[in-house]
Amino acid sequence: MTARRRLIGAARKLRELGSIGSALASTSHPYMAHIVPMRRCNLACTYCNEFDDHSDPVPLAEMQRRIDELGRLGTSVITISGGEPLLHPDLDGIIRRIRKTGAIAGMITNGYLLMPERIQRLNRAGLDHLQISIDNVMPDAVSKKSLKVLDAKLKMLAEHADFHVNINSVVGGGTPPEDAYKVSTRALELGFSSTIGIIHDGSGQLKPLGAAERTVWDKVRKLTRRSYSRFNHFQEAIANGQPNDWRCRAGARYLYICENGLVHYCSQKRGNPGVPIADYSREDVKREFLTQKGCAPNCTISCVHQVSYIDHWRAPQTNPPRHNHDTSGLVQIH
Repeated sequence: MTARRRLIGAARKLRELGSIGSALASTSHPYMAHIVPMRRCNLACTYCNEFDDHSDPVPLAEMQRRIDELGRLGTSVITISGGEPLLHPDLDGIIRRIRKTGAIAGMITNGYLLMPERIQRLNRAGLDHLQISIDNVMPDAVSKKSLKVLDAKLKMLAEHADFHVNINSVVGGGTPPEDAYKVSTRALELGFSSTIGIIHDGSGQLKPLGAAERTVWDKVRKLTRRSYSRFNHFQEAIANGQPNDWRCRAGARYLYICENGLVHYCSQKRGNPGVPIADYSREDVKREFLTQKGCAPNCTISCVHQVSYIDHWRAPQTNPPRHNHDTSGLVQIH
């Protein structure tokens, strides 16, 4: 790693520590938001319903307005997801606007459209974090997000990216379990961080692992001990098919902003609260912070787990669960 990259990484780490300190000091602002600039994707993985093949990108000016609203709420981390974000013609402007609010800028991508020049543009725009989920070693009928196809892209990232790169592998989706270990090993070889997720059903609920999957999951967890996911017990319980007893802070600490600009608990629970981000207030954040989520015990959505864990020790939830109005547009892996 060059001295320049080390300096950029150190500055990023300081900003991250500052965001965590702010979250510990006050519960009145979101910590993380996922925002969707377009629903269209260049792939059609069979497990995913969170995309289409025709939607237009959200105009840059509208994306900037939505990001500014997240800034108004004091959001610490804004992650761009999709669909496929790299299809958006003004993605660099979206990233720059996130950074202008003072937030940490992240992105989840399938990686297919990455080239050296594109990576350099992401560097200049100020991207902080990028995640690619790789589902298998060889492409199959379920997913083309394979190590064979994406390894060249990973090498480009290792050479050119100034931002942090995480490679997420999965078990439980019908692909050979050992593939997750191979993906994680390759990620670490290239200097990236690596995480592993457990596939869930169509409503984000847990599916316990089989024996072979559990063996690989344990191997990968030992391989990636420094991963943030090792700091809580959620994934362990999921792997064992056991419910978790926790306080989901979706709608407060975590927001999902769909392509229509509406705030949802997460991609799995569209319709709650289903409020335009322009109308979302600190009072909404405070209310949802104390609202129970009926889907929480068997939830597998790791990003919501991680964000909610900041506040696991305080503020028992006293508001009853809200009725979920719409569960369309569900994805199978998070």
